[in-house]
Amino acid sequence: MPDALAPDPFTAMAAQLTPKRAVSYIRVSTREQAQRGWSEEGFSLPAQREANKRKAQSMGALVVKEFADRGESARSANRPELQKMLAYLKEDGGIDYVIVHKLDRLARNRADDVEINRAFEEAGVRLVSTSENIDQTPGGMLLHGIMSSIAEFYSRNLANEVMKGMGEKARNGGTLGKAPLGYVNVRGRDEHGREIRTVELDQQRAPLLRLAFSEYATGNWTVSQLAKHLAGLGLDVPATPSKPARPITKGRLHTLLRHPYYKGVVQFQGVEYAGKHEPLVDEETWQAVQAVLGSHRSGERERLHNHFLKSTVVCGRCGSRLLVQNTRNGKGVLYPYFICARRQRLHDCSFKAVLIEVVEAQMQEVYRQLYVSEADRHEIERYLLAELARIEGEKDRNVRSLTVRRTNLEDERRRLLQAHYGGAVPLELLKEEQDRLGRELAGIQRQLDAYQADAKLVRAHVEQALDLLEDCYRLYMAAPDHLRKQLNQVFFERVLVNPVVDEDGRVILPGDGGDGHGGLQDEDDDGVKGAGDEPDGQSGRDEQERGECEMDDAGDGATRQADEAPCPIRVADTGSDVCLEARLNRPFDQLASARLRAVARIAALRKSPTSTGGGRRSSAETATGAVSQGEGLYSDAVVPPAGLEPARP
Repeated sequence: MPDALAPDPFTAMAAQLTPKRAVSYIRVSTREQAQRGWSEEGFSLPAQREANKRKAQSMGALVVKEFADRGESARSANRPELQKMLAYLKEDGGIDYVIVHKLDRLARNRADDVEINRAFEEAGVRLVSTSENIDQTPGGMLLHGIMSSIAEFYSRNLANEVMKGMGEKARNGGTLGKAPLGYVNVRGRDEHGREIRTVELDQQRAPLLRLAFSEYATGNWTVSQLAKHLAGLGLDVPATPSKPARPITKGRLHTLLRHPYYKGVVQFQGVEYAGKHEPLVDEETWQAVQAVLGSHRSGERERLHNHFLKSTVVCGRCGSRLLVQNTRNGKGVLYPYFICARRQRLHDCSFKAVLIEVVEAQMQEVYRQLYVSEADRHEIERYLLAELARIEGEKDRNVRSLTVRRTNLEDERRRLLQAHYGGAVPLELLKEEQDRLGRELAGIQRQLDAYQADAKLVRAHVEQALDLLEDCYRLYMAAPDHLRKQLNQVFFERVLVNPVVDEDGRVILPGDGGDGHGGLQDEDDDGVKGAGDEPDGQSGRDEQERGECEMDDAGDGATRQADEAPCPIRVADTGSDVCLEARLNRPFDQLASARLRAVARIAALRKSPTSTGGGRRSSAETATGAVSQGEGLYSDAVVPPAGLEPARP
C-alpha cells in the first residue's frame, strides 16, 4: 500500500515548473546620480535593473515588482521605497527572493542590515546579490557580515573625508554646494584645461535681493509685505528639473534675510569664514536687517486695529509692542486702550492698559519739549559747522588711526582662527570672539564711511535735521495720522510707556520682552537719567534740568558726562499716572540735548564782543567751563562714535 504521506508527483512537478517570485531593489545615493545624462534615471539605475533581471533569470525566478530609491542614502533605513518593500513582503507572503546589485545598495549600517535581514527571515525571503556570492551557509553568512561591515566603514569614512574637504573649502572662502538665490554657480576651465567652479552675481535677481535687504532694514515692511512686493517686481525662485519657476514666498525670503552669505561670509559648522564671492550687501545693512528680524521674533501680523503710534510706543515694563483694544462702557461709548502684547499672551507683565487719547496728548508734549527755538538753532548750527571744519582738518590723522585699528582687529581674527585650527580655542569661544570682532570692525567701518562723506552733504544734512527740530511741534500738530507715524519713525527709536524707575529716578530699561522689542538697552547705556532734555525758558517741563542731567554739579561732573549718551525726553501726566520716556534716533538725540545747547551757547558767548574783555564770566559758562575747553564735544553729531575713536593729543 503506497505511503499516504508521500508527495504527489504531479504537484511536485508543477512546483518545479512554476518560476520563483522575486522583487528587485535598486538605489542611488544622490539626486544628481538619478538625473545624470539628461535622462529620468541617469546611468546607474538602469544598469542595476538589468543586472538584477539577469540574476533572476539565471535562478529561474521572475521579478514581479521593483522598488527604486532615487537620491536616498543607505546610512539610514528610513527610505520610502525600502519601507514599502518591507511592507509588501510582509503582506504578500509569496516572495522567494529579494535581489540587489550589491549589499551596500541595501544598507551601509550594520545595525540596519541586521534588522532588514531579520524582516526577510520573518517573511521567508532569501537575499540575493548580483555582485557578491552570499548564501545561507556559514561561509556565506560570514561573507555577508564582512561585506556589510565594509560597506558601513566605507560610508562613514567617505562622510568624514567629505566633511574634511568641505571644511578646507570653507576656510579658503569657497562656496559649499549650490549658491543661494541671487548668485549663480559658474563652471569654466583655466588655461590648462582644468575645471574651475566659481560663484557670480545673478544679474537678474541680485538687484532685487539687494533691494530686499535695504528696504527691510528700514523697519517699514513685514516679510510678507516685502515678499509680495518683490514677487511683483519679478523676483522668483529658478526652475528645477522637478519644479517650475515660482515667485518668492514669505518663508523663503525670511530664510534669505538671515543668510550670512549675502554679507560675504561662508559658514560651516557654526564658524564664519571670509568668502571669495562678491558680497551683496554691506555689514551694516545686514546687521540692521538682523536687528529688525530679531525685533519680530513673535511674528509679523497686519492687525485689524491700527494706530499711528503702534510703530513707536512699546511697553515700558517688558519692552513688548502695544496693541489696540477697544472697550465699550454700559452706554455703548467706545474707549480705545493700549495694552501690552506680552501680558495679553503670557500674562506675566504688570503693564496696565492706558487710554490712547492720554498717550496721544503726552506725545504732543514730547514734541513740544523736542522743539528747538530759532535762537538755539542758529547757535547749534554755527557750533556744529565749526566742529565739522575741525574734523575735516584732522581727517587724515583719524583715518590712519582707524585703519591701523581695523588692521589689528583683522589680524586678531586670523590668529584666532589659526588657534582654533590648532585646537587651542574651542568652538564656542571662537563664535563669541568672532561676534565681538565683527561688531568692532563694523563700528570702525561706520566711522571710516562717515569720514568719506562729502562735507557739503554733511552740512546739508545738519541743516535739514535742525530745520526739522525747529519746526517739529508745528508739523506734528498739523499732520494727519499717516504723516505723524512717519515723523515718529524719523525722530524716535522708541517711546516707553510707563517705564519702571529705580529709587534714584533712573529708568530701568526693559530686557528681553520676547514679543518684538527685546534687548532694548543700548550696549553703552547703564541707565537713563530721569530728566528731559528741554530748552531753556519753556514751561511745563518734567523736572527740567535735574541739573540738565546734573550738568551744573561741577566742572568735573560735566566733563565726565561728556562721554555719556544724551538724556531722553520724559513727560508725565499726574492726572492719569501715564509717563512716556522718548528715546531719540541719531542725530536728533545729540542735536536736541540740553548739553549741546549749553555748549553752543557758551561758544557763541566767547565769540561775542561782550565776552572778550576781562569781565566776569556767566554762571552757565563757569559751570560748564571744563566741558567747553579745547575741542568741541559734538563731533559725534557728524561722525557717530562707536567707542573706538582715535586718541586726541
